[in-house]
Parts: sequence; C-alpha cells; structure tokens
Amino acid sequence: MSARSEPSLYPLFADLRNRQVLVVGGGVVAARKIAALLAAEAVVAVVAAELGERVGAWRNAGQLRHCGSAFAPEHLDAVWLVIAASDDAALNSRVKATADARRVFCNVVDDAALSSFQVPAVIARGPLRIAVSSAGMAPVLARQLRGRIEAMLDDSLGALATLLGRWRLRIRAQLPELSARRRFLESLADGVVGRLLAQGQPERAEAALAAALSGADPKPAGRVSLVGAGPGDPGLVTLKAQRRLQEADVVLYDALVDPAILALARRDADLIATGKRAGQACTAQPAIHALMLQHARAGRSVVRLKGGDPFVFGRGGEELAFLRRHGIDCEVVPGISAALACAAYAGVPLTHRAHAQSVRLVTAHCRDSIDALDWRSLAADGQTLAFYMAVGQLEQVRDRLLAHGCKPQTPCAIVENGSRADQRVLLAALAELPEFARSHGVAAPALLFVGDVAALASELHWFGAPPRVASAAAIASAA
Repeated sequence: MSARSEPSLYPLFADLRNRQVLVVGGGVVAARKIAALLAAEAVVAVVAAELGERVGAWRNAGQLRHCGSAFAPEHLDAVWLVIAASDDAALNSRVKATADARRVFCNVVDDAALSSFQVPAVIARGPLRIAVSSAGMAPVLARQLRGRIEAMLDDSLGALATLLGRWRLRIRAQLPELSARRRFLESLADGVVGRLLAQGQPERAEAALAAALSGADPKPAGRVSLVGAGPGDPGLVTLKAQRRLQEADVVLYDALVDPAILALARRDADLIATGKRAGQACTAQPAIHALMLQHARAGRSVVRLKGGDPFVFGRGGEELAFLRRHGIDCEVVPGISAALACAAYAGVPLTHRAHAQSVRLVTAHCRDSIDALDWRSLAADGQTLAFYMAVGQLEQVRDRLLAHGCKPQTPCAIVENGSRADQRVLLAALAELPEFARSHGVAAPALLFVGDVAALASELHWFGAPPRVASAAAIASAA
C-alpha cells in the first residue's frame, strides 16, 4: 500500500476543562497557543528556558505553571495534550517522539508532518464552534476561509445555541420522533426565535420558542429589514447587511444602490427597483410602504435597501414607523453614511483640530424649502457642512451662505460617485462653486463639503484621480 501524501484527519473537539496540557516554549508563538488553552479552561504547564512578556504575566498571575527550563519525559506524566512551540527543531522532534511513546497527542507548531493533531482555524459563536482545517497543508488558506464563513454567521447564533442547550431535554420530550424534532429545530434560526435573538430580545425569543413547542406558534410572519448599503463601494457593506441580503426573499432597492451590492443578494431573490434618484421618475413613498407591507404579510423576508444609511436623509424613520403601526416585524441595519465615506475617500477629514470642531449634515432638498434652514448658524466658522442632494441647488446654497456671512474664499469640495471607481473630486472657493461644477457637468449622486477642511483634499487625496481645482483660493484656507 502506498503512503498517503496528506493525512485524512478525524475532526475532534476536546473538552480540556481542568485537564493538564503541556506547552514547550515560552515565546510569542507559544503565547498564542496558551491563550487559546486558557480560554478553554485547561490547566497549562510550560517548559521553557525563557518566558516572553505575555507568558511571564500569566505565570505571575497564577494562570499557568512554569515547570522548568529543560524538557524531560516525566513532564508528560499527567497531560492530555502537548504543544511543542519552541524555536529548537531538535527539541520539538524529541517532544513529539516522547509523546508518541506515551500515546499523548502532540502538535508541533508549523510542522504538520510531526504533529499528531492540528489546531484548526475556529469560528466561535457562543458555544457554537466551526473549525476549518487544511491538515496543516495550507493554514493561511484555512484562515481565509474562516474569514469568509465569519461574514455569513450572525452573532446571535451563539445565543440560539445556548437557548437550545437549555431547552434540549424539553424539546426531546415534546418531540420524541426524530424527523419532527429535526424540522422544528431547523425552523428556529430563520424564524421568529432567531429574529428576536438578533434584535437583542432574549426573553421574547424564549417565549416564542415555548409557544412554538406547544403548538401555539402561528403561521410564520414575514419581516422587513431596513438596510443601509453604504455609499457604493461593495467593500463598505456591513457583515449584517450581507447576511440580510443572503436571507432575503425580496429586495426593494433605491437607484443609488450599486449593482455590485445587489449581486450580494440571494440568487433567487426578487429584486424590485423603487427609484429615489433626484430629477428622475421614482416610486412614491406610499407605494414603497405598500410593497413592504404586501410582501411581509405574505410571509416573506424583505430587505429595504437604501444607499448610505437608512436614518440619514433616507426616510428610514418614516418607513420604520409605518411598519410598527402595521405590526410588521422589522429591524434597522445601519450603513456607512455617504457623508462619512465620501469625505474619507476624498481625503477630507470632517473634523480637524485646526479647522473644524463640529460637523453638520444638511439636506439641500429639505421637506419644505431650502429657506427652512438656519443659514446664519450654517455660515459660522469652525465647522464642516456636508450637504446632501445639493447638486441642483448650488447657486442657492452659495448665495445664502454668502448672505449670512460666510467668506467667499471658503473652500468647498464636491465628491461625485464617492467611493466608486468613477469618483471625481472638485475643489473650488464658495464664490466660484456653481460655475465650476457646471463647467465639469457634475451630476448626482454627489455630496458637497463646505469648510476649511475641504481644502485638505488637495494633499490628502488617496483614492482615484487627484481633485480638480478651480483656483488657488480653493485650497488656501487650509494652508
């Protein structure tokens, strides 16, 4: 029989509570292994000529025992596992040979061939553990896969695992038939119990579990998640937003949502455009309310996907109030607001000790009229103004700021398509802003930043093409 080139490992989760484990080595690598062992409540002994700072601190705090500087076979007398983490290859080989003779599992760090067990990359959600192993062949790949799996799993799964642990015997007694019990358990994570845990309501989740187990649980209702898609770069979508898109049956999306973000949705989800772009035909807000209500009452999982953040000029508050009035299960998943992202991608620090001590988020397309804004306070020094939906109102913004005392040379930055591959940044003094924007054909989506910090984009830009500058006045205030 030919020898196998790589082992076929048997996965095993070890309960090391109050069990002795030996670590040979006291440096940085050993410290990483010891940290995981202490978290597992193992009784750790260390053999090492020198202890690094972390290992020494654990020894001084009584969290582990330093039992000598030279390894001897008797160090393995009572241990369940041994980890060889020294920088001496000969010593590591001797530890492994001694462990094999005593039938003690041994891991030699970064040496799969010598190890009798591997330490996997682990995803932890409370008592729930998911291990990824490459049999020691490709640990970096295993860590990368762990990261991808992390992005898929909601933190509330740990709470669900704990809850099911408490209810395990009652569930078995109520549902003794295996297939019925499996169907019941499989329904919980994506049902009302899982949703309540995700919303931080463990008492209601437990009550819902009890009702479901007693047969009083009604037909599963739908839910709506108001999800912020961020400014456009798919890399800025939060992990929770990605999870909700993967779970959604229906996605109601605004026009500003990048197609690459829609591609994160489940393949068979219904994608329904709901407009919401300045100067173009769009779905009226009452119609959006009706769509959310229709699909939720049909038992579907609905994502209302908005550019930026739902609660920053996104009418998320109105939509949440509507859903609550109609008794729909709902949640808000915040997104990175366009003001934060566009400023960062343009190299405009919203606050700066020398230039701006506050930030104002303003819409130039307000509910009543642009004159409803407090222009006197907006024209004050020492702050940054971030104007949403201002492209069509640049003359009015300029004229009102100047009329209320803002300096004509105040730096302004327009960030068009912020965070996207076609991002453009224009710098101009306030007095010349509308004409400069018009000459470059600026169009929505774009944000306007007014204040001394805007001039810093000329030196701090890092993403995309350098800013286009109207004149020296546009960058003078931050000099």
